[in-house]
Amino acid sequence: MTGLASAFRTLVATAAALLAVTASTAAAAPAARSHSEPTAPREFVALCTVDRTIIQELRYITPHNFVGERIDGYRQPLCILTQPAAQALHRAQQRLLRQGYSLKVYDCYRPQRAVDHFVRWAKDLEDEAMKKEFYPHVDKSRLFADGYIAEKSGHSRGSTVDLTIVKLPALPTRPYIPGEPLIPCYAPRSARFPDNSVDMGTGFDCFDTLSHTDDPRIQGEQRANRQLLKSTLSALGFVNLPEEWWHFTYKPEPFPDTYFDFPVSSRSVAGNHRSVAHF
Repeated sequence: MTGLASAFRTLVATAAALLAVTASTAAAAPAARSHSEPTAPREFVALCTVDRTIIQELRYITPHNFVGERIDGYRQPLCILTQPAAQALHRAQQRLLRQGYSLKVYDCYRPQRAVDHFVRWAKDLEDEAMKKEFYPHVDKSRLFADGYIAEKSGHSRGSTVDLTIVKLPALPTRPYIPGEPLIPCYAPRSARFPDNSVDMGTGFDCFDTLSHTDDPRIQGEQRANRQLLKSTLSALGFVNLPEEWWHFTYKPEPFPDTYFDFPVSSRSVAGNHRSVAHF
């Protein structure tokens, strides 16, 4: 129990550091919009109110993503999910903490306006600023046909999350510096952009078949890490997207047919029921 409490304290400190780094990157975000903007149904919560130990490194509020800029609709570095999905992640985190690991989320609920931003970017074939890291082997004209970009995303339904595993004790991932040299996302871990996660064989959002969860070229420790993530989450109701080792959807979804467009901000979930995990 002492080890678990120590891991909890370490993770709280790590999460706070990561959120501070991400928040500083997001400081230039536009001021809060009109109060008339949509807010989340009461079934949505901020993940940090359910589990404070899960590390959050929200990529789309930073320029370190395949578009190369902050994505529309991301106002704060905040993971928002439906309550059942958040509670299931909390249970997964408890299991991993006992093994010396933590979950880290890259993206959670994603507003439709963010998906629309992806679609606009994908249609602009001249903008390949981040190609060298995120889609070196894919012609941008193929992003829709190959399924990397779509006009709707399960993330907008609120029960889908992109995540990985971090070995404890965790240090924050260093901030991305816009314009820095880009390394292919499938390069060896020592060469590609540094991430404090375990080695999954590719980076997050790597548009490549090596990102397929069970790609036979991924073996050894990398395969074991993917299977640890998949088996832990699958046991608690999450279903993996076979083309993306990081992508999981909690089933049954509370909103299987609804694509929401409230912004990612604390205001969107203010006043919603919260269930705080105690340790």
